[in-house]
Amino acid sequence: MKFRKLILLTLVFTLICTSAVYADSVTQKIKLWVINNKKVEVANGSIVVDNKLYISSDVVSDKLQAIVIWDEGDKKATIYKPNVHMITSEGSRIFGDVKLKDKFKFNTFVQVDSLKADISALKLTISDPYGDDTLIESRKSGDSDFPDGKNDFWITMKDISYNFDSVGSYTLRFWVKPVGASSFQLISEKVISSK
Repeated sequence: MKFRKLILLTLVFTLICTSAVYADSVTQKIKLWVINNKKVEVANGSIVVDNKLYISSDVVSDKLQAIVIWDEGDKKATIYKPNVHMITSEGSRIFGDVKLKDKFKFNTFVQVDSLKADISALKLTISDPYGDDTLIESRKSGDSDFPDGKNDFWITMKDISYNFDSVGSYTLRFWVKPVGASSFQLISEKVISSK
């Protein structure tokens, strides 16, 4: 009787170990990507199954600064990557870097081309070198200065007085909220260096 239990236990253990090894060789989690020759660590959201790469739409949206729209009815994800340029200016002076402890009033000109998704809101934020965000301005559909239904638009965001009191990179981020979405999606960044 003990001999049969030993054989059965050995068989079960062998099947479990073989299945785990097989599953690991078929399914592999990806932890590192290279985007434009820059290494990007990805905690979750990408996997290889049968030599095919599957990527989470959240990872695509975040890392590529694209708009991802999920159609529940058709079970289809559509990815839009608009062309966005941001120019920062203090009066007539355009700048991209500042001196440490500079405090001045500036505005941001945003040019958006090829926006194929309908949006219900937009916003511009600035993040200091420690990651603390400040909202510069937000606009929503129905506002007089909101670019409703336009694929290409140019807007000047309101002036902000800001103190660049730390050395490092300050990041301007331009966000949009697709119609029907509950959250904003990042579509462009611009770095201002403080030295």
